[in-house]
Amino acid sequence: MNTDPILMAVIANRLDSIVREMENTLLRTGRSGVLNMARDFSCAITTGQNELLSSAEGLPCHIFGAHLMTSAMTELHGDTLADGDAFLHNDPYRGNSHAADHTILVPVFFEGEHMFTTVAKAHQADIGNSEPTTYMPFAKDVYQEGALIFPCVRIQKDREDVGDIIRMCRSRIRVPDQWYGDYLAMVGAARVAEARLKELCERYGRDTVKGFIRDWLDYSEQRMIQAIAALPSGNTVGVGRHDPVPGLLPNGIEITVKIGVDAAEGRITLDLRDNIDCIPAGVNESEACTVSNVMTGVFNSLEPGVPANSGSFRRIELLLRDNCIVGRPKFPHSTSVATTNVGDRLTVTTQKAIADAWAGFGAAEGATGLGPGFSVVSGIDRRHGDEAYVNQVFLGSQGGPAHPEIDGWVTYGLAVAAGLMFRDSIELSELKYPFRVGQLRMRTDSEGAGRRRGAPGATVTFGPRWDEMEAAYVTDCVSFPPRGTQGGEAAAPNVAFMVTAEGEERIIPSLGSITLTPGEQIGQHSTGGGGYGFAWEREPERVLADVLAGFVSLQRAHEVYGVVFTDATVGASLSVDEQATATRREALRAQRGHTVSR
Repeated sequence: MNTDPILMAVIANRLDSIVREMENTLLRTGRSGVLNMARDFSCAITTGQNELLSSAEGLPCHIFGAHLMTSAMTELHGDTLADGDAFLHNDPYRGNSHAADHTILVPVFFEGEHMFTTVAKAHQADIGNSEPTTYMPFAKDVYQEGALIFPCVRIQKDREDVGDIIRMCRSRIRVPDQWYGDYLAMVGAARVAEARLKELCERYGRDTVKGFIRDWLDYSEQRMIQAIAALPSGNTVGVGRHDPVPGLLPNGIEITVKIGVDAAEGRITLDLRDNIDCIPAGVNESEACTVSNVMTGVFNSLEPGVPANSGSFRRIELLLRDNCIVGRPKFPHSTSVATTNVGDRLTVTTQKAIADAWAGFGAAEGATGLGPGFSVVSGIDRRHGDEAYVNQVFLGSQGGPAHPEIDGWVTYGLAVAAGLMFRDSIELSELKYPFRVGQLRMRTDSEGAGRRRGAPGATVTFGPRWDEMEAAYVTDCVSFPPRGTQGGEAAAPNVAFMVTAEGEERIIPSLGSITLTPGEQIGQHSTGGGGYGFAWEREPERVLADVLAGFVSLQRAHEVYGVVFTDATVGASLSVDEQATATRREALRAQRGHTVSR
């Protein structure tokens, strides 16, 4: 490397701080709840040569494929790119994740050269779908989905809006003012980064910055080589399964990931070609989501600290095929649900396959899908002159997977977001939208038991205050809950339900939408994460802490973890009976034919 290591660290951290400033701009200025509460957005910086350079805390499903979006920009617009341009891109067939993720791309010029592209991607509350939701699992094709698709179109020239594009959006989207506010937030984030990157180039000079880019990507590649070298060489196959899709795949969607590790060469090969073709439903993966989600499974399985950029990506070879449900979709197959569900399964299947094959690496499976606690809600708000509202809520909480030495994250949410999204504020949600939250509490005994346990899920219910409310959702993990690894156990399954006006709890279909009247509520008993290692090897004091926190019941602590307590009730005096615990654990080992952990 020619760049001084200290200077390289300074510039690398400066780039991350620019991305964080973009994210802070979006969080503070976004108008919809899905942005300013749930934080369902991501920002990144790519090079002028379409290499992912910096993404800070971007959601993996949004950002790991950012270079595909900027490649579409340079391919479609080539020599016409100019300072002051901005492009709106949400085309899932040209590098975007799915149609609901509107992305603003701003090419950054310095001394006449296209040096960077800033990327601001934000999930929209409404995109003009045929139904008031951005997730349509049963859309037979992109036409039935109905979303407005913008294949990287110029939406600003000389930093002024292209009015035709703005009018197209405002005339078709159900909440035009909300969309336009979110659009301005995305443009603001991208322009802030543009200004900061020009300042960076002015301070250090174009040649120094270009040298840094080359050396930083090479350094990142070396970090990835070192991380892969810690893995044993070999091959393994992971097989996961998404819940059934009624009317199409009654046995679920099988996901196969073939993994080859060459530790000496510092290379991992991921082969996804042995999967079914695209299906006439909205659960197909876009290429960007396929790339992002399987690579997330790899990063989850390696030592932390490897920069996630195009340099480290060089050491991962990804084998895809056209018209594959986890490959490159063939137009006009719908990818409406590409950022979750099957995408989540791709992530957790990859990390579990590595964990199954090589103890001490990988992770168990975490929660997948977006059930009723994460519904897209819509209706009329009488407080604002019967104005229409559409928004996705993130009121639920789903459990994360256990790693070799780390318990699962309670605030995990779903696999493709890597725990980086926020849960909505109940109070602010009730002020912003006309519904009431009935409850939000941890779900005892929903975790996947293990030496390191998965996180528990939660129970949430909410419903309309005055008028009908439609709620659309895409639950997974009902039939196939997150599995454990290396002797760890599966989590409790998801349960999607509604509560009648009389207080009766009724099971509802796992995929679809329902209309609620005042007095009714939609709800979810959410799944947790799978466990890692045998439950009877978990330290008794950790089990005690889980019992006191309400994560694990006394009965489960005894029956599954083999921990015996001195008291029969939970209280401040509860303590572990060490001798009785040792006896109980020996009985569990003998019962299951184990004497030592693998």
